[in-house]
Amino acid sequence: MRGRQGFADKFPDRFAVRSLFSGRLAGEFFFVTFRPLNRQIMITKLDQIVRAVQGRGRKKLAVAYAQDSHTLEAVNAATDMGIVEAILIGDREQIVKVCMADGIDPEKFSIVDEKNDAVCVETAVRMIRDSMADVLMKGLVSTDKYMRGILNKDFGLLPPKGVLSHVAVLELPMYHKLLLVSDVAVIPYPDMNQKIRIAKYLIGTSRTLGIRAPKLAVIAPSEQMLPGIQSSVDAAILAKMGDRGQFGNALIDGPLAVDVALVKEVAQTKGLSSPVAGDADCLLFPTLDAANAFFKAANQLCRAPLAGMVVGTKCPCVLTSRGDSPASKLYSIAMAALSVKK
Repeated sequence: MRGRQGFADKFPDRFAVRSLFSGRLAGEFFFVTFRPLNRQIMITKLDQIVRAVQGRGRKKLAVAYAQDSHTLEAVNAATDMGIVEAILIGDREQIVKVCMADGIDPEKFSIVDEKNDAVCVETAVRMIRDSMADVLMKGLVSTDKYMRGILNKDFGLLPPKGVLSHVAVLELPMYHKLLLVSDVAVIPYPDMNQKIRIAKYLIGTSRTLGIRAPKLAVIAPSEQMLPGIQSSVDAAILAKMGDRGQFGNALIDGPLAVDVALVKEVAQTKGLSSPVAGDADCLLFPTLDAANAFFKAANQLCRAPLAGMVVGTKCPCVLTSRGDSPASKLYSIAMAALSVKK
């Protein structure tokens, strides 16, 4: 089981359900707790997100092009844990085939038969618009087609004058709590107005995780204010806005280099005194290039499990890579379900 992120070890309690990886490890079971966490408790591990959303009622999940094994394993686990009621949009024959190969009962899902991936996305998005579902999730369809559906002017999920972004939550083995990162997937070169929105999304998601006064580090190449580097200037402006209470009860500092934001000893060595340095909850990167490189290095080299979702939309939209593990997809479903406002 440890080869698949040690999932059984994370839920060592009362109720036996079929293994998330039951198709590949036929006959094995793991145990999950149905005791919900107190929402006032700060969530510091991804498995705590799963526990926090259990017992809060099932959310309806619309999965676009839902015919890959990792997605179906995660959706199956979320269904068995009482987190979601799943609607799968995709090639029915392929969905059933993958389910049977993985030891999953396809009868527990509602299946909408559609072979075209772009039409699957449109169908799932329209279900959200028509209040037939609460959470959107990407299956085997490409991110480009998924995002085009979300942004469609006729039936999409972006409010008027809205700003779409992405928030990733990482559980780094060497860090003492969860780390929220943005934007790794949507806005290539955010301007100041977009950075303000991204900061608000990071802070809002942090509060969903029970962090009352989130600490946000605005990342630049150096903690020194360098007028010739735009990311440094933007970071200083955002920090001043934070000082003046424009982001509510949050601590914002910048510019900060990544090492200063995450390692207290580095900040102390450099003589930097900041409540954010070495204890950041959130990292706001200057560009998608920088954020995505950090995110993938953390995930692949540090083996950091993750959750990811699109924010700024009319509902939480799960967005993970097609290559992400079933565990990361489950964490993303749980994070999105926890973020549903109704």
